[in-house]
Amino acid sequence: MTTTPAATTATPAAGRLANGELRRMVAGALAADPGRELSPREIAKGLGRSSGAVGNALEALTAAGHADRTSAAPRRYRANADTAAAVTAPAPAATATPAATPAPAATAAPAAGTAAKPAKRRPRAAKKAAPAPAAPVRTGNTVARPNGQDYHVRKLAGRADVDVLQTMRAAEVPVLLYGPPGTGKTSLIEAAYGDLLTVQGDGDTTVADLVGEYTQNPDGTFVFVHGPLVRAMREGRVLFIDDATLIPPTVLSVVYPAMDGRREIVIKAHGGEVVKAAPGFFVVAGHNPGVHGAILSDALASRFAFQVQVGSDYDLAAQLGVERGAVKVARELAARQAKGEVGWAPQLRELLAFRKIAAATDSATATANLIGAAPEDDRAIVAAVVRAVYGTNHAPLALGPRI
Repeated sequence: MTTTPAATTATPAAGRLANGELRRMVAGALAADPGRELSPREIAKGLGRSSGAVGNALEALTAAGHADRTSAAPRRYRANADTAAAVTAPAPAATATPAATPAPAATAAPAAGTAAKPAKRRPRAAKKAAPAPAAPVRTGNTVARPNGQDYHVRKLAGRADVDVLQTMRAAEVPVLLYGPPGTGKTSLIEAAYGDLLTVQGDGDTTVADLVGEYTQNPDGTFVFVHGPLVRAMREGRVLFIDDATLIPPTVLSVVYPAMDGRREIVIKAHGGEVVKAAPGFFVVAGHNPGVHGAILSDALASRFAFQVQVGSDYDLAAQLGVERGAVKVARELAARQAKGEVGWAPQLRELLAFRKIAAATDSATATANLIGAAPEDDRAIVAAVVRAVYGTNHAPLALGPRI
């Protein structure tokens, strides 16, 4: 008898989940609507969990063959014939030997009078690094990102920012970029490194999301699916931990041994497997200081020796065709934000969205939308600045009466 997957889509109680529980819930959401392609955000909304954790669970299901990724940008997933097996898979205990793992061979007892020597844990040899994806293509002062958009190179320490970040990798100095959301931290990292493996951090991120965990095969056996940290180490690639400071410190600490002189980790859930980093392995992280729950601990800050503040380049926004009035509004709000008069100012992401909306509709609609994009507590000040710049009153977009 097969358990109905739809039952797992109910919103769970808030709090931490047991190992593998979120993955089963996500599989249940896919299985409940097998013909539909779903995004991490859509599934997260139904489950009441964060989209970042759901995205990691979807990637793990895909790697285990329990789901199909139908689109990379934007990411969308669909159930397959093996999804139902992942819904009902029990969570194996960390210390138990899973069905797919053969029992260790018996060890002969030591001869009488001979002291028994403790068993030595043999490190697993690092695999030969796989060929890295093609490096980002740089043309003049722009670099093509994986999504096809251009990144416009900026100055950092008197050099091109992408060159500086590549130098830090060669010198094995981990990099932390910090600044408000929408300033281009992810864009810079994608432009600097062509072999990224990304972990989207949040409060629900677990050790398993980084190192991997056991998943059940359709035949009932278990297999350990390694996570992005292990893959990056073995393949000599860059691990990008986005929103790293939202991850609980006890979880993030699993990465620290790979970043320091040891350059190895021990996977306790996989029989103490030792993974050594191949040449080229590197860690870079993003941090949004103003986001609730983002805490830059001393342990984290000490490991990322090269820290760079990232702000919006308003001159670049104007060069990219953003309306002059919108750029002026952003500059004024940024100046007030620096004085503590307002908590929000449009970043490059919001200004580029303004440009698209204005092109698709008109400037007034884009301006009203910009006010609505501000946090509710800041909207009155944003509206006042807009009025001072444009000379007209605007209110956030809202539906009116029936046409």
